[in-house]
Amino acid sequence: MGKVLGRLAELFALIGGAVMLAIVLVTTTNTGAFLADRIARGFGGSVSALPGYEDFVRVSISCVALLFFPFCQLNRGHVSVDLFVSALPYRVRRGLDRLWLLVTAAIALFLAWWMVQGMLQQQADGVVTSVLSWPKWPFYAPGIASLVLWALIALYQTISEERHGDA
Repeated sequence: MGKVLGRLAELFALIGGAVMLAIVLVTTTNTGAFLADRIARGFGGSVSALPGYEDFVRVSISCVALLFFPFCQLNRGHVSVDLFVSALPYRVRRGLDRLWLLVTAAIALFLAWWMVQGMLQQQADGVVTSVLSWPKWPFYAPGIASLVLWALIALYQTISEERHGDA
């Protein structure tokens, strides 16, 4: 089970990286078009930017942001403060670790629930992007899936005896 969750977290992070690369490429292309337009205007011409650039970037960023959370949880990459806890006995530290993993899973599932509600509302209202007229609700799905995967990884880490940097 842990290997499957790990592979999924890696896949989500790779997809997130690919989408971020697309955002960078589109932004670079649009910036180049803007600069080319400034130069072309000096010669009486014009170069148009990418239509719907802002729409693409806005919905892409809203998708990609959460895709990295499961991988971060898998590697225990979240911020933690161990000033006082590191001096406690192992059982107490493990108990606190499990408690916070459960809290993390609960928060991720809570956020997923509200994102589902937001997605359903966007779908019911027929909300679309301003230029490209793309429906916005499908772009909630990657974030919802990421939050659920994040929660599953935290829950798995709660019951797993595999440790990360603590023996």
